[in-house]
Amino acid sequence: MADNGDDKLHIAMFPWLAFGHLLPFLQLAKLMASKGHKISFISTPRNIDHFPEIPQPITHLITFIKINLPKIQNIPQNAESTRDLPINKGSVFPALSLGFMGSPETLMYGYDDPASLEQLLKRPKWVPFDSEVRLTAFQVARILERSSASEENVGDVYRLGATVSGCDAVVVRSCFDFEPDWLNLLKKLYKKPVVPVGLLPAVVNDAGDACWPEMKQWLDMHPKGSVVYIAFGTETKPNQYELTQLALGLELSGLPFFWVLTEGSSDDEVAVLPKGFEDRMSMSSMVEGLQLGKPLVLLPFVFDQGLIATYLVEKKMACMVHRDDVDGSFTPESVADSLSLVMVSEDGKMYREKAKEMMSLFGDMNVQDKCVDELLYFLQNFSKL
Repeated sequence: MADNGDDKLHIAMFPWLAFGHLLPFLQLAKLMASKGHKISFISTPRNIDHFPEIPQPITHLITFIKINLPKIQNIPQNAESTRDLPINKGSVFPALSLGFMGSPETLMYGYDDPASLEQLLKRPKWVPFDSEVRLTAFQVARILERSSASEENVGDVYRLGATVSGCDAVVVRSCFDFEPDWLNLLKKLYKKPVVPVGLLPAVVNDAGDACWPEMKQWLDMHPKGSVVYIAFGTETKPNQYELTQLALGLELSGLPFFWVLTEGSSDDEVAVLPKGFEDRMSMSSMVEGLQLGKPLVLLPFVFDQGLIATYLVEKKMACMVHRDDVDGSFTPESVADSLSLVMVSEDGKMYREKAKEMMSLFGDMNVQDKCVDELLYFLQNFSKL
């Protein structure tokens, strides 16, 4: 980061190579550029080529720098993002998970063996407030599965701790209105500045999506608020069993729906959809759902999703599909019951009302703008120290 002498900054961004990170970073870059700051956005050629166009008024302030990744043994050829990797070769720990995992010292030295991960089955001792956020046994098992692939014997949790320990400040995709307790805890655990950047809601723009006219025509055939939208994100690739159970549950619910599946260049197994199902390629997130006031039904698959899900359930922002705590299995009936509760049942009215209430937080660009201003103020003053 450079100071140009006129209080305008030149900021370099090199996001984690997953579209669930790249696109929020791009949104942040556009927000900063709109305030006159210059951004150098670093990523791989194919990732940058897939970005949406930058608005004309700020194109001169955002420079994309393409870098080619070196060839690494056992990494698929031409892999440029986590969507191109098998699930056990990509890992990420989003903001909501940081406080739960503990201090940098705990991250580096507190999870040395599988037994140490059992402490995550309950509220960790370093969390001083009441919270239902925790992991289940099958989620802990998946952490072990993902981290066991490190050929350098350096686990992902250790890498996270070392990164936090070595940095000057931590910027978190969050805001105090959403999770004040966890942000305050992070400041105590990290012993360094923790700056929330806001929730970075996506700008709704369907004009460039070739699939949108067909989808809109289909959506217009159904009453408002009656359609289920299913999206897994770029980090999640359900196996054949999970995909089949989910599909059967959707069918059993009797609700109209469309869903989103993602696949990468390394996928060696093509999931087979039950007869009559169709897949589309895209991505979504919890922020986008609440930004638009849509009630959420959650089915977490990977580490961070489980923590996010329990937090949203705790705050009555979402309902979670029941899964077996040990093996993670779920039934079509549990999927259908959760959908019916949130979408139709009078008992689920609180979820629909809470989702509408959250629009004022997740979709308010004034709140987002204030967070970006505070981050820029911090960067401008921090750079002068």
